[in-house]
Amino acid sequence: MIATELTEMFGLRHPIILAPMGGVSGGHLAATVSNAGGLGLVGGGYCDPAWLKVELSRVNAATRRPWGVGLITWSANQSVLELVLSFRPHAVMLSFGDPRPFVSRIKSAGCKLICQVQGLEEVRLAQEAEADIIVAQGTEAGGHGGGRATLPLVPAMVDAVAPIPVVAAGGIADGRGLAASLMLGAHGALIGTRFYASAEALGHELAKQKIVAARSGETTRTRVFDIVRGYPWPPIYSGRALRNHFLECWDGREGDLTKALISERAGYQAAARDGDFNTAVVWAGEAVDLITKVESAAALVARISAEAEAQLGVGAKLARQPPLPAMLSDNGPTGPL
Repeated sequence: MIATELTEMFGLRHPIILAPMGGVSGGHLAATVSNAGGLGLVGGGYCDPAWLKVELSRVNAATRRPWGVGLITWSANQSVLELVLSFRPHAVMLSFGDPRPFVSRIKSAGCKLICQVQGLEEVRLAQEAEADIIVAQGTEAGGHGGGRATLPLVPAMVDAVAPIPVVAAGGIADGRGLAASLMLGAHGALIGTRFYASAEALGHELAKQKIVAARSGETTRTRVFDIVRGYPWPPIYSGRALRNHFLECWDGREGDLTKALISERAGYQAAARDGDFNTAVVWAGEAVDLITKVESAAALVARISAEAEAQLGVGAKLARQPPLPAMLSDNGPTGPL
């Protein structure tokens, strides 16, 4: 069993957090991860109250273990936060914006505040918000994020925010990634794409199969899907997605896409409804190489944690003291001169 500040804070069996993927991390998936001993987070996405009521009701009914909700900070408001808090989550995660306007209400509700950051400016805001946990998200992550890679970002954030515990995110899909995160000074891992390809995820089955079949060279960061869907993401946050025909057509031609929205948006919306992923987006991270099949989320939590524990044991064996030379002792050279 791996014990960290994350597991102790929430009473978890495993230092694993489900990434709150909008439209994917619903109540069933979040409850499954929590019941398996991790921390399940419902993906609040663009804060649709009707969707949130359904999914929060599901997780609330399906688990008595700690769970939480993730919100896109620039899209949230106090009304949505009150709706979320009415279901008494154990944690609220805020990403991609200034968390400070929401802090006092989250704290007064007895929730832990998790802030996801991608760089030093976001870290400053998270510290001012007195975050209980900071997620350092590397650019390898699927969906929206920044430009810094996970490997150098995590230890830099650990140093910058100590003693606040850090959780690593971006490019983590198995126990080796979790073990590496712990060795970088993190107290756990937030995992998204691997759980997208799970039986309990809300994503389209064809999208899950696209993830299983993909390789990391087939992902890229882009803004075209936000433009066609009409979501005003801050320019510093692009999204990592699987390459498809729509992306290849418009990536690098964002100005032309903006001019063609009247015709392109209707076609895109139809493709999304029909599960046509030659046009519709599949958000996915660089760890798709490590995903070979759709599995149950509970099995994933157990296996990733067990793999990490085994990997940490292997690492410990590498740190052995070298034996003393045969001809030396504490009193100096021995044997014939």
